[in-house]
Amino acid sequence: MNGYDERISVLREVMRQKHVDYYVIPTADDHASEYVGEYYKVRNHYAGFTGSAGTLVIGRQTAGLWTDGRYFIQAQEQLKGSSVRLFSMGQEGIPAVAEYIERHMPEGGTLAYDGRMVDRAWGAQMEKRLAKKHARIQWEEDLAGNLWKDRPILTSRPVYELPLSLCGKSRRDKLEELREKMTEEDQDQVLLSSLDDIAWLLNLRGDDVEHTPVFLAFLLIDRKQAGLYAFKEAFSDEVQTALERDGIYLKPYDQIYEDVKKLEEITLLLDSRRTNDALYRCIGKNVRVVSKDVSRFIPKAVKNTTEIDNLKRIHIQDGVAVTKFIYWLKSRVGKERITEASAADHLEELRKQIAGYKDLSFDTISAYGANAAMMHYSADPGNCAELKPEGMLLVDSGGQYEEGTTDITRTIVLGKISDGIKKHYTLTVKSMLNLASARFLYGCTGYTLDILARGPLWDIGVDYRCGTGHGVGYLLSVHEGPNAFRWKQNPEQEAAVLEAGMVTTDEPGVYVEGSHGIRIENELLCCKGEKNEYGQFMHFQILTYVPIDLDGVDIQWLAPEDIRRLNAYHQSVYETLAPFMTEDERKWLKNATRPL
Repeated sequence: MNGYDERISVLREVMRQKHVDYYVIPTADDHASEYVGEYYKVRNHYAGFTGSAGTLVIGRQTAGLWTDGRYFIQAQEQLKGSSVRLFSMGQEGIPAVAEYIERHMPEGGTLAYDGRMVDRAWGAQMEKRLAKKHARIQWEEDLAGNLWKDRPILTSRPVYELPLSLCGKSRRDKLEELREKMTEEDQDQVLLSSLDDIAWLLNLRGDDVEHTPVFLAFLLIDRKQAGLYAFKEAFSDEVQTALERDGIYLKPYDQIYEDVKKLEEITLLLDSRRTNDALYRCIGKNVRVVSKDVSRFIPKAVKNTTEIDNLKRIHIQDGVAVTKFIYWLKSRVGKERITEASAADHLEELRKQIAGYKDLSFDTISAYGANAAMMHYSADPGNCAELKPEGMLLVDSGGQYEEGTTDITRTIVLGKISDGIKKHYTLTVKSMLNLASARFLYGCTGYTLDILARGPLWDIGVDYRCGTGHGVGYLLSVHEGPNAFRWKQNPEQEAAVLEAGMVTTDEPGVYVEGSHGIRIENELLCCKGEKNEYGQFMHFQILTYVPIDLDGVDIQWLAPEDIRRLNAYHQSVYETLAPFMTEDERKWLKNATRPL
């Protein structure tokens, strides 16, 4: 029995004492965040799986981990020697977590979870499913977390304000617009739990989640003022005074659970997918709760002109850093010892030289050879691959800057690769440029356009088990909704129309287990185009300026229009970046962006 199975065994004994049949440990915090602080990594503690998405279900005799296509290979590796079974979500014959629990729950049984870690939408679904078996739910206690010895403490690092020169709209104006929508829809109060929503609305940033500049808080807003439930020690007197001028008053973080009990005879708006189950269950019984997507009330996905101008500037500087990194890598591989981890460290050092740099936007994925088939591979500095002048290195990276958030992937050819890999590489480039070149009528969603990227790969019977792209925040989460490119519909979530000002990644790829992984990623800014009798046409502007490795391109797989697009992109890359390069770097860049 390995260490993780021993921990599960101890938890099972507590489950037996509490008469619990199944215990669920999701990847979450009190705020339904995608990325969580160390305190909340309970699932990692029990399963040893380090991916950013996954749910662990522990029964009296069995245990299973559910994760998505980004992590199938990684999960297989990390669960080796464990009693935990991998359930590969979305694959034929694999039940969803809720379906599995309903199917295996005994009559009159008990499901338990920490209600703070499960969103209300999922909790309500389980109530409905388990009612058929007269089963009950225990949500009040953190059984798994309470057993974790030496659990990290909750962080409360300093919170700071963004000036208008960075955010483009005052906190007061944002709150006024939100209250106008509250009035239009007859909402008395709004409860926000999402950390990035709160940070954006209040023009505040923090450092409570690694690589994501947010702070732990809830926000309860009425027609005149708001209560900000957070750790007071994180706020300077100056920030507190500024908040109070705008009618926002600090309250203890956990007090929200008591204050919502006192609400009476009001209409309360919240998003049940972003509000935890425990908090929802505390809301006063006479409150009319309206659950809906709050993106209309918190339009952070649509960047304003200040944010867009800043993003354009910082993407150029970020592109300079990544391009210098590629030059450095291709010049030195095989001549000195470079590993996956040391390559990532060098890229981070280049980013740190950029004015306004604050942090990485996520842990850099630096994956050599077959490791790149794991979409979110993490290199262990003490035991990772050494790079050789052969094969490819996939580097997915990004930075958090005062002027915005970046996310870019390049797969760099280090030496000889097979014709088959070149075919995959070339069609990935074609796919990325195909989507970036889209012209479409307003009203389209990411579902509408996803086929433009996936099509060239589907034509050869290849797919990637993830979305094509995700929204990107502004000095916020590198993964931000509601905009995204994907083909599978989510019946529980309405697809977002692509609006001018939205920033979305474009990152198709090919992943062949045991062989190679390829991903090419740019960020796209959605823009308005021509308006005529057919309606408002839209298009994308590429924000990312970094050369695509022509050593991986086989021209036989490109049509004349594909070649034109690649040449045009490379011309803009050279013209934009050349002024920031040394003479040697500029000569290399000229060749790296040569027309085909």
